[in-house]
Amino acid sequence: MQARRTSRRFRRYSWLLAPLATLALILNPLSSPAYAAGGSFTDNFDSFNTSLWSKSDGWSNGGMFNAGWRADHTWFNGGVMGQNLDTATCPSGCSGKPYASGEYRTNDLYSYGRFEARLQAVKSSGTVTGFFTYTGPSDGQPWDEIDVEILGKNTTQMQTNYFTNGVGGHETLINLGFDASTGYHDYAIEWWNQGTINWFVDGSSSIRRTAREARSRPARCASWPTCGPPPESTAGPARSPTRALP
Repeated sequence: MQARRTSRRFRRYSWLLAPLATLALILNPLSSPAYAAGGSFTDNFDSFNTSLWSKSDGWSNGGMFNAGWRADHTWFNGGVMGQNLDTATCPSGCSGKPYASGEYRTNDLYSYGRFEARLQAVKSSGTVTGFFTYTGPSDGQPWDEIDVEILGKNTTQMQTNYFTNGVGGHETLINLGFDASTGYHDYAIEWWNQGTINWFVDGSSSIRRTAREARSRPARCASWPTCGPPPESTAGPARSPTRALP
């Protein structure tokens, strides 16, 4: 990740998805799902595939995060996809939030299987780089989620978590053995219909959790860099990206 100079002399933070980023799924039949589950696919993220993905624009995730989604903050250049986190036109142009960011989310919802991305994370206290599955009230369903998160205050760790019917609190920190902000690495989630969730880093199993309250609803896959509300956020104090450049 490199800091980029803007006209307002703030740092703009970006994270990148490499050309080999993939999303692969093994599907199982569901009983009366709210949505039909999409099929398996691989996307190289070298261009905007509107049949698979949408760029979130003009809204936010409420009080949980301090960023509003802007379509122009998800971009493609040089064979990679990047997403920016900055203060451009905020708060009026950021859904009332102090920061603007990009969110890239699937059009379809997906069932059990493997979700994998090759990415480079943001390194800055107060930020979160997220790759996750999600469904909730916006899809006419309860809040279910499975997370890969890298907290900008310590990019040598990955935080895993999951929500079922809106109940989370299953955070686990995993030491990666490398700095996720200095290069590309492969992160994967395997979600099985017996309630088991496995997380992988660079092909090696990092953690396995069996959820007694196993979720069964199909969900969207999404990614973003964002920031939590300081100072309570587990991501750390949001000293950046509002620190002026020298």
